[in-house]
Amino acid sequence: MKIIDLRTRCVAIPLNAQLRHNTGVHPGYFLRTIVEVITDEGIVGLGEVGGGDQRGALQKLKPRILGLDPFQLETMKLKVLRSIYYLSNARLYAALEMACLDIQGKVLGRPLSDLLGGRVRDEVPFIAYLFWRYDRPGGGHDERAEDLAEHCVELHETLGVNAMKLKAGVMAPKEEARVLELCRRNLGDDFGLRIDPNGVWSVPTAVQIGRRLEDLNLEYFEDPAWGLEGNAAVRKQVRIPVATNMYPAKFDDLGPAIRLGAVDIVLTDLHYWEGPRGVKDLVAVCNTFGLGVAMHSGAEFGIELAAMIHTAATLPTLTFAGDAHYHYLTDDIIEGGLMRYENGCIRVPTGPGLGVALDEDKMKFYSTLYEKKGDYYARFHQDPYRPDWVPTVGGL
Repeated sequence: MKIIDLRTRCVAIPLNAQLRHNTGVHPGYFLRTIVEVITDEGIVGLGEVGGGDQRGALQKLKPRILGLDPFQLETMKLKVLRSIYYLSNARLYAALEMACLDIQGKVLGRPLSDLLGGRVRDEVPFIAYLFWRYDRPGGGHDERAEDLAEHCVELHETLGVNAMKLKAGVMAPKEEARVLELCRRNLGDDFGLRIDPNGVWSVPTAVQIGRRLEDLNLEYFEDPAWGLEGNAAVRKQVRIPVATNMYPAKFDDLGPAIRLGAVDIVLTDLHYWEGPRGVKDLVAVCNTFGLGVAMHSGAEFGIELAAMIHTAATLPTLTFAGDAHYHYLTDDIIEGGLMRYENGCIRVPTGPGLGVALDEDKMKFYSTLYEKKGDYYARFHQDPYRPDWVPTVGGL
């Protein structure tokens, strides 16, 4: 079996609100590049990648993978992963590995999870991912802690989720701390709480807010300050486990993070950690050093979500509910539409490979929408309601 072609398309799917974060705003839609790896036997593997329009970058890699057997992933990684010297194509390689594992599963008639050692759970729990919203359903913006606390209760009641994470670093830190305090009061002691300012807070602010939240028994405090040194400094002064999706976010920085004592929990991500197989490697290292593991979300659609669920299902030490922006999407590009939440969980697909297929009518529709809307990563660091705003780090 040989790879004979690589097809790439960009799609945009509307959200039910604009989502604010400390480096900008998701402007009412998410966009992804969809990958199809095509073999000489007519089997097509699906992959997905974010970070803007990746069609050009992937097509530049196409000559490196043509003629390869999709089972030869180590050779593909050697040919694709490094762009030049230390610069990594991890995000792009992950999409290709995803597609090749989809092919392998289809050839063997087994789900992707079986290729990763077999699932230890049949469903994966997810969280309520709270963002400060512009133009939320029903109109208006989230402006007070009460707005997000009410949204959390709504997601708990409609999706069955039993944990939340606040994307912080947007409003005043004390107001963001109130969100977690209200969620604890409204949803009880067993509801999981997390906060993630994405490293934007100064160490003194992160310590102050962390100490205020200590008695709430948070699951973790994600990237409270900037860099390995910042996280290490906060971790020494706050009695909440420190988690990260930023430092480290690649194998090169994992050793320094452990030596510095900068982290208790590492969030897995298929694109940062070189695909599903790379995530398995990461978890093995975390297990060796007694670190916890959780699961990051990159604003994925159904293809990558399926890959995330398959991977998570094979990780015995993954005890936290996964992050997912998925409940903000209004539709999906896979057959059957949006995956269903059941008691806060999404079931592991059981079909061959990823167990999902593209809905070509929706692909055409949302490809056209992308061409109309464009790549918002070029204007990511903007706020439509604050034209003079610019992102800052450490200023809070």
